[in-house]
Amino acid sequence: YILQTDVEISLVGGSCKSPIERFWNGSSAMYILQKAIHNEESESMEESRTDDAVYASELLPKEHAGPLALSVGRAKQLISLYTMVQNPNMTYLGISDLVVLPPLWVRCDGSDPEHTCWIGAEPLKAGNKVTGVNIYTVSCDGPTANKACFANLEELKMEHKIRHHLSVVTTKGFAQYELVAAAAIEDTIAESGSNIFVDITWNGVDKILETPPLISAATLNIALESGDPRSPVFQLYQELQFLFALAEGLKMGVTEWPEPSESESALKLVQEFLTDLKKKLDGDCVSGNRNETEKIRCDTAAVDSCIKSIFGERGDLDFTEQLWGKMKSKCVSSHQELRDCFALVIKSLELGEIQPWIHQGSSSFLSQLIQQSYHGKMEDVCLSDITPIQMLLEIGLEKMKKDYVSFFIGEPDTCSFLFQDYFISTSVDLQEQVHRVQKLHHMLEIIVSCIGLLQFRHENLFPLTQICMKYYKENPLNEKHVFQLPVRPALVKKFYQNDNPEIWKVQISSGHGQKEVKTTWQVSTKPPVEHGAANNSGLFSDSTVNGSPEERLYFITMTQCSQVQFT
Repeated sequence: YILQTDVEISLVGGSCKSPIERFWNGSSAMYILQKAIHNEESESMEESRTDDAVYASELLPKEHAGPLALSVGRAKQLISLYTMVQNPNMTYLGISDLVVLPPLWVRCDGSDPEHTCWIGAEPLKAGNKVTGVNIYTVSCDGPTANKACFANLEELKMEHKIRHHLSVVTTKGFAQYELVAAAAIEDTIAESGSNIFVDITWNGVDKILETPPLISAATLNIALESGDPRSPVFQLYQELQFLFALAEGLKMGVTEWPEPSESESALKLVQEFLTDLKKKLDGDCVSGNRNETEKIRCDTAAVDSCIKSIFGERGDLDFTEQLWGKMKSKCVSSHQELRDCFALVIKSLELGEIQPWIHQGSSSFLSQLIQQSYHGKMEDVCLSDITPIQMLLEIGLEKMKKDYVSFFIGEPDTCSFLFQDYFISTSVDLQEQVHRVQKLHHMLEIIVSCIGLLQFRHENLFPLTQICMKYYKENPLNEKHVFQLPVRPALVKKFYQNDNPEIWKVQISSGHGQKEVKTTWQVSTKPPVEHGAANNSGLFSDSTVNGSPEERLYFITMTQCSQVQFT
């Protein structure tokens, strides 16, 4: 066997992003072939470092160059070799144990008249035996806003019939619409990965770029990153960030404190809070203080009162939660200030000047001290080490857990088993508890976006919440993850009915089982391949004709299939 020195091969599968997912959804594992990048020159330069450094840098491949494509002729040659190896009739090759290989896809440079950008081969199997191979060719053109360049559906169907010698074809449509994209909103400084798309599929396509009918199947794809200042829960996000900073400080031994506030200090707020409590020895710490609790507001004019209520402040804040509010709201700016705050609290408890109320089941160290104070005897507390940071982290964790549970369920004391079992568990260390609270916040960001932007109600929010919780019980925090929710098209139609799709395609198919063959025509706003620009081949030349700047530019992709039967 001759060593193919011009070819680089990769096996793509599992969690790896497929480079061909835009136009092929076959096997999960596949071989990707592309032009090899040779570094012999750079290796020789390592041996003689006295050579011109500028010249050496020119020989090294650019990090951002991207994958390189092979010529269409070379790609066809490699596909032929692959097909021969899979053919059980090629006994002269001397392959005793024929192994069914994953599909093979070769990047092409589009140098042929059809602008072919991929050629692929997929084995057809009957049990463990290979009976043939499907050969795919993918051609790309554009971008263009000229709809005269678009195909005619009837002509596509006729071409498919002639190509495959069949008289009956079926059509299936797919459209993807962008409902929300944070990166497209004005005043967004950095590009965000937050967006909401809807994927719609339907049977029986009548014309190119038709709007999906209401009998279609639709799936929402939701990917949201926390921390958008425009989010109605941004204040809660900032509170969580302070909690996270405390956890990191506890773990690393060094805490990054915020800049001191120009207004009242946290210490002064705590002093005023304790003074007020001294006047209320009945322990009622809720009334009279509710207005001091930070409010989380959301414009939910289109949402019913039940949904609105989840954004209201909790009315059952106990002493430790209100104390967290005082210290967090001004963000204590030093370890010394934190010690001073807790010293005031502990002194008031020791002297019996306050008898604050706390939630039943509260397990923080400060809550334990408060319970001890009820009996007039408290253990000694050393505030010179990391204890103050841990105390503040504990009361912040307890408070924020109740906040999130009340958002999701409505009443913090009626937590579902799912919450009790995982998200608010205290059986894990503080770092893991903070990590799980971060998951809760990400779920809340998703729910809030669907309420405020899509006017979702309980019947849609409940299954979405279950999907998010199931994912986060099994996976670490991942704000890049795309959550999928099946919905009725009528629920979101008003958001896309007058908009242009991001992707629109029609699939023409005929035959059944392994005899099935497909032709796919597609337009998309993003390039369907990542190696076009890297080759500077003119694959994506701007072919706009009489296209208005306001019109959507589309890349046109055609995927055709042919079969090679071995039996």
